[in-house]
Amino acid sequence: MKGARGGGAKRSGAPAPRAGDARSSVTWHLDAVSKQDRRRLRGTSPNSRLSDGRRNAAADTISSHSQDRDVSMNDSPSYVGIDVAKDKLDVFIDSTNEYFTVENTPDGVRTIHQRLCGLNVKLIVIEHSGRYERRCALDLMDAGLPVALVNPRQIRDFARSRNWLAKNDRIDARLNCEFGKANNPRISERVPQNRAELDELVGRRRQLVAMRASEKPRLQQASSKSVRQSIEKVLRQLDVQIQDLERKIAKLIENDDDWRGQVQLLQSVPGVGPVMASTLVAELPELGKVNRQEIAALAGLAPFDHDSGKFRGTRSCFGGRAQVRCTLYMAALSARRFNPIVKALSERLLARGKSFKVMMVACMRKLLTILNTIATTGTTWRNELLQNS
Repeated sequence: MKGARGGGAKRSGAPAPRAGDARSSVTWHLDAVSKQDRRRLRGTSPNSRLSDGRRNAAADTISSHSQDRDVSMNDSPSYVGIDVAKDKLDVFIDSTNEYFTVENTPDGVRTIHQRLCGLNVKLIVIEHSGRYERRCALDLMDAGLPVALVNPRQIRDFARSRNWLAKNDRIDARLNCEFGKANNPRISERVPQNRAELDELVGRRRQLVAMRASEKPRLQQASSKSVRQSIEKVLRQLDVQIQDLERKIAKLIENDDDWRGQVQLLQSVPGVGPVMASTLVAELPELGKVNRQEIAALAGLAPFDHDSGKFRGTRSCFGGRAQVRCTLYMAALSARRFNPIVKALSERLLARGKSFKVMMVACMRKLLTILNTIATTGTTWRNELLQNS
């Protein structure tokens, strides 16, 4: 009896934390949580010394997998959180309170699918993890499972709101699950193969352009002849590869009737070239499908209020797709000279004393609004139709 009481006291000292418990981030022991939750399934209190002392030793040998099969017989919805790393996937299933880890390989994803068979999967939540999540998400989507890809910042803010300060892979898997239960994020759609390829080509071109931009200042600073020759050779190779990627992007767009027509419409706007058009097609597929406020927010060009009581703070833009925003900046610089609507807007704002940065953000948003209107209506550029866009 002493041993039973001692064991019960030890277990009762680490109760399973609630999602909003302020101490859960410090005292959360995952193995203890899973054991206690399994005791609740049998109808006994995890804090009861009597129930813990009378427990049959053979019950400890029952695998969690067999218990999960029993639990999965009901129709209660299951939320799943997956934390993605380069080499492994940590998975948490809320309905069975089950944790397990698999390799981030096709075989590992198949194991996840097999473990989810028989469960009423409501949602699988996965963070964006530098493209390491793509294979897992696509394979699960192909299996017919609902998958939501979520911005990591949203989940981290959710953790702070619940005062979950501790962070490791298993906690992150459960956190993804709890985020899905609380917020029901939108289910992600499978990206078609040609769009995924276009996205990667446009992204790779952007990487090479950045590498070329970093090499050019080094060429100016180099005094050694050998170093200059080395940098010049790298610059020539980068130019060749950038041109090759641009040809592949143009060919891919040309082979798709919808993309070809959309690119022609977008390039009819003064200040918009092939790079801007292909970037919008690849990385802003919502263009022409949402209103101007929503498209501005997607690009990170929607100003947010910062007011409290009588205080009126400075409006600022936050979030959005940085790649689209950077390309829009360069297009807006050109549109200030050649696009009459954007040019008039920039002159009017500068005359009112607005800073260059504020003026450029307004021009970027105006240009994007014009492009969204053209994509929605399917008409080419005409000044008289776009004055009030």
